[in-house]
Amino acid sequence: MSCAFSLLESCHLPCSRYLSTTFRFSRGFYQMQRPIKHKTLCLCRNMQTFACELVKASYVPTSQTKPKDQSLAKVETIGAFQKLPMVMPSVDIFQSALRKAKRVLPTKGIANVAKRERNRGAKQLDALMKELAVPLRGYIENFPKRIYLHPYERSLIELTFGAGNYEEVLKKVDALRKKVVSVGKEHASLCAKSLSKKEAEERLTEGLEKLQEIFKCEGQAIDDLLYIAKTLRAMPVVDLEMPTLCLVGAPNVGKSSLVRLLSTGKPEVCNYPFTTRGILMGHITLDYQHFQVTDTPGLLKRCDEDRNNLEKLTLAVLSHLPTAILYVHDLSGQCGMSPSDQFMIYKEISERFGNHLWLDVISKCDLLKESPVVFITEDREVDHLELANYRKIGPEGALRVSVKNEDGIDKLKKKVHELLMSQMERIKSKRIQDNIEVLR
Repeated sequence: MSCAFSLLESCHLPCSRYLSTTFRFSRGFYQMQRPIKHKTLCLCRNMQTFACELVKASYVPTSQTKPKDQSLAKVETIGAFQKLPMVMPSVDIFQSALRKAKRVLPTKGIANVAKRERNRGAKQLDALMKELAVPLRGYIENFPKRIYLHPYERSLIELTFGAGNYEEVLKKVDALRKKVVSVGKEHASLCAKSLSKKEAEERLTEGLEKLQEIFKCEGQAIDDLLYIAKTLRAMPVVDLEMPTLCLVGAPNVGKSSLVRLLSTGKPEVCNYPFTTRGILMGHITLDYQHFQVTDTPGLLKRCDEDRNNLEKLTLAVLSHLPTAILYVHDLSGQCGMSPSDQFMIYKEISERFGNHLWLDVISKCDLLKESPVVFITEDREVDHLELANYRKIGPEGALRVSVKNEDGIDKLKKKVHELLMSQMERIKSKRIQDNIEVLR
C-alpha cells in the first residue's frame, strides 16, 4: 500500500523534472534498466497530437495532407442565389467612403504644420482607397463562380443575362477595384512627399477628385452587379429533396390556370402567348404532405437553335431538375396553335424526357366539339393514324379537365398526388444510391 502511495506522489512532480534511474519506495530499491525521459500525459502540460498507423506492432506517424486544390470540389446544391451579398449603389459606396475618410485625423504629436498636413492627406487618401476597395473585393469573393453552380442555376444565369455577361460584370468590378487601389496609393504617396502645407492640401484635393472621377466613369459595373444580384435573388427557390411537378405545353394552353388551381402559386393568366415570362413556383399540400409545382413558358414548334430564352428556360428545368411532368394539351383551338403542331412538340418532348414521370392532361374540355378541330393551315387528308387520334381524343390515357366548370379537377388532384408520391420514392432511391456510391 505504501509502495502504491509513493508511486502516486511521484506523478505530481513538475513536468520539467526527469525521473531518476531508481525509485525509492518504503521497502527497498527498484532498479530500472536505463534512464527514461517520460513524456506521458500525466507529466506533460503542453500536449500535441498527431495521427498514427499501426505497422508491425509499431505506431508510425502519418502525414495529414489536405487536397491540393479544394476549390475543385464539385458543387451540386441549389440555393447560391439566396446567399448573394447585398450590393450598394456606386454613388452610395463612394459617399459613405468619403465621409469616413474625411473623419481621419493626422497622427498626434506632429508639431510641424506642413508635416501634419501631408500626414493627414496621405492617411485620408489611404483610408478612402481602402473604404472603396474592401466592398468591391467582398463582392468579387462572394459572388459564386459559374462553374461551381448547379447546372440549373448556370442555365438561369446564361438565359437571363446572356452568355458571358455575368463574368464580364465581375471582371469590370475587379478592374475598378485594382484601379482604385493603384490610384489611391499613388496619390497618397505624392501627398506624403509634399514640401508645404499648401502643396499637401492640393495633392489631397487632387487625389479625392481623381478617385471620384474613376468611380463616376466606371461605377456602372457596380450598378450592373446590383441589378444581377436583385434579379438572381428573386429567382424561385427549388428544393431538390422535395418532389416537383412541372407543367409543360404550348403557349396559352392553360398551364397557369392549372397552377393557380392546384397550388399556392398565382401566375398571371391572360389570353396571349408567353404570359409566363419565367419560372413560377408554388406549393401543393395533399394529405398533409408538401410538394412543389412550377409553371414554365410555352414551347413552340421549332428546333433548339431557334428557340428564345423563355423556351430554353423550360428545357433547362426539365434537363437539370428532378421533376414529374404534367403535360397540358389544348385541342379546342383556343390557344392559337394547331393540334398538329402541338402533337409534334409533344412527341419531341416525350422522346427527350421520357425518363421523367408523366401525366397528360387535356385542358378546356368544356370547349371541345364533337368533331376534331383542324386549322386551315393543316392537311386534312394526312395519312397519320396517331395524329388523327390525337386530334380527336389527345394522347392515350389523358385526363380531360376544365378549370371553368371544374370538370375532372378532383380526379386530376388524385392523379397528381399519386404522381408526386412516385416522384418522392424516386428521390429517396437516388439518395440511397448516392450514399452507397460515396461509401464505396
